[in-house]
Amino acid sequence: MSETATPDTGIAGLRLKSARGRWVVAATVLGSGMAALDATVVGIALPAVGRDFHAGVASLQWIVDAYTLTLAGLLLLGGTLGDSYGRRKMFVIGTVWFAIASLLCGLAPDAPVLIAARALQGVGGALLTPGSLAILQASFAEDDRSAAIGAWSGLGGVATAIGPFLGGWLIGAVSWRLVFFINLPLAVAVVAIAVRHVPETRAPGPVPRLDIKGAICISGALAGITYGLIAASAAGWGSVSVLVPLGVGAVLLGLFILVEARESEPMLPLGIFASRQFSAANAVTFVVYAALGGLLFLVPIVLQVVHGYSPVAAGTALLPVTFIMLLLSSRSGALAARIGPRLQMTVGPLVIAASLALFTMIAGSGDYVTAVLPAVVVFGFGVAIMVAPLTATALAAAPADHAGVASAVNNDVARAGGLIAVAVLPALAGITGTSYLHPAALAHGFKTAAWIAAAFCAAGGVLAAATIRNPSRAKCAEATPLEFNCGLEAPPLRSLVPVRLANVGDKQ
Repeated sequence: MSETATPDTGIAGLRLKSARGRWVVAATVLGSGMAALDATVVGIALPAVGRDFHAGVASLQWIVDAYTLTLAGLLLLGGTLGDSYGRRKMFVIGTVWFAIASLLCGLAPDAPVLIAARALQGVGGALLTPGSLAILQASFAEDDRSAAIGAWSGLGGVATAIGPFLGGWLIGAVSWRLVFFINLPLAVAVVAIAVRHVPETRAPGPVPRLDIKGAICISGALAGITYGLIAASAAGWGSVSVLVPLGVGAVLLGLFILVEARESEPMLPLGIFASRQFSAANAVTFVVYAALGGLLFLVPIVLQVVHGYSPVAAGTALLPVTFIMLLLSSRSGALAARIGPRLQMTVGPLVIAASLALFTMIAGSGDYVTAVLPAVVVFGFGVAIMVAPLTATALAAAPADHAGVASAVNNDVARAGGLIAVAVLPALAGITGTSYLHPAALAHGFKTAAWIAAAFCAAGGVLAAATIRNPSRAKCAEATPLEFNCGLEAPPLRSLVPVRLANVGDKQ
């Protein structure tokens, strides 16, 4: 039997050690992991897709960015739909949509059709992704949420890390098309578990009307900016075909902010950014995930083209990340709950930056142990240190009745950072046209790209040190109901009696 829990009636209060709690984590991990798996699998498949469709680097960029574009453009709407109509409902609908679009991707006869199908995949991902994390926030007892998010981050990281290995095996055994077909059985499992075990949750109050104007503006803004950035590598920054879409994108971005400020029921309540902690966490997210997205777009291609790795060997090269994430992510989330997130959000990006610098070695000679493994291991440690605290901080700093929106904003910022980096980084590094098919040219460009990404990621660590603050237990105890919410999905404190809770949304 399903159960409904809202902030008005009380939280379901699931425990991570209970059977149902584990099923809820399993559903959210499989659902969000399916989207993450698809992203990494597509990365390892890009050289094969490029050869089959005789595509240049711009087409490969669009195969990645078409998905990210619709995902980022509609994540906010997806979060609002989940908060309003039911997080489990939108999670299931998004899973089914994603599976159908995956089928279309696998059947695509050429690059333009594949790009269009990838855009449809992004729509499903926009419904699926924010719901997975919001379900955890809404369903688990407060003192189990950090551990649940840590488990979600760690096991989701497993899917991300296994993706290249699984994709490489499928590509080598049959075809790159199987990397999309694999989503179909996963989607069936997610829907079956969610319908049976996941409680339905939604925000209190009447159902708001949909903010269609806002969704159109932000999607158009991202599309214009992305198109202009990708076109610049071929046409030049002064070309009309570059300046016009960039200008249109900038105007639509401004209109989006104006629409959201005037809309009575916006999909992005701008007041959510009144929390400095929330704004800072999302700024760090943008910087770090831009560095990760841009470089990891290139890594599978470099391993195959420069070092001659087979797809399965390129995927296997990243397996250490799986074990590191599985071992440390949940512990990292629990540690941040005890000591505060600032230290880990500062150290994590710096460790990742060091790993990106180490990735420059794969552009030269050397075997796996000397050229690849050091970067992969350090990368795994850095991501394990950072991801759970970053996610928990962004969510804990948001108002309690905006769980889905807060999750969507954080995901959206991460996707937008990767979207822009994938469009810009290859051009900045001189990787254009079909140069990715030439080992020497690709190796030279990749080394430049790795140093740029490392510098950007290190800047994210410095930004975290300067802006992130650890929550104060004493401050929470002294707070009135109008000043703080303790815990993302908890109701406002309803009395002036001092309450001591660890997870405080900073409203300063």
